[in-house]
Amino acid sequence: MRHRRKGRVLGRSPSHQRALLRNLASALMLTEREVEIDEVGAPKVAGRIITTVAKAKEVRPLVEKCITIAKRGLIAIDRANQFSTAAGRNTVEWKQWRTGEQWHKWAVASAPAVAARRRVVQLLGDKQATRILFSTIAPRFVDRPGGYTRILKMATPRLGDAGPRALLEFVGNESRTERAVAPKVDSARPPRKKKAGT
Repeated sequence: MRHRRKGRVLGRSPSHQRALLRNLASALMLTEREVEIDEVGAPKVAGRIITTVAKAKEVRPLVEKCITIAKRGLIAIDRANQFSTAAGRNTVEWKQWRTGEQWHKWAVASAPAVAARRRVVQLLGDKQATRILFSTIAPRFVDRPGGYTRILKMATPRLGDAGPRALLEFVGNESRTERAVAPKVDSARPPRKKKAGT
């Protein structure tokens, strides 16, 4: 019996399941990064990955949990900024701030932000994805109480095994729903000549 055993096994051991979900969540975050024009492996559309329906349903709670943790970290950063200083590091004004009471208040107020960042690194296992989450993705969803991602089932199955595919994407930007532009391919074969009799 499977009493209280939630989630899908996905044909993997528990450690392999965790690694798979971490990689999918990190891949979704990394599609938001700044890419070069001719970068190999660059995402076609920012904020969107294609996977199977079962994997998308399993990774969605992890992504939403990471965004919620990052949002709480941003609130702590905003609270800590009222105690910070604009002075440059190792200047006289900075040294006075560093030894005063304001620094202690800043350190106490920024501790939840540091803890949030460490927690997300622990969940995702990718520092670059965490950086992108805190700098780009979480500020976009500050006013949203939840439901940061959506799953759209695709009509065509996967070619190899006919597995049902789905898009997992961030909500909010309707401009992201545009189709990716297909690359132009020059034909290797010259055009056919018409027969003389027709």
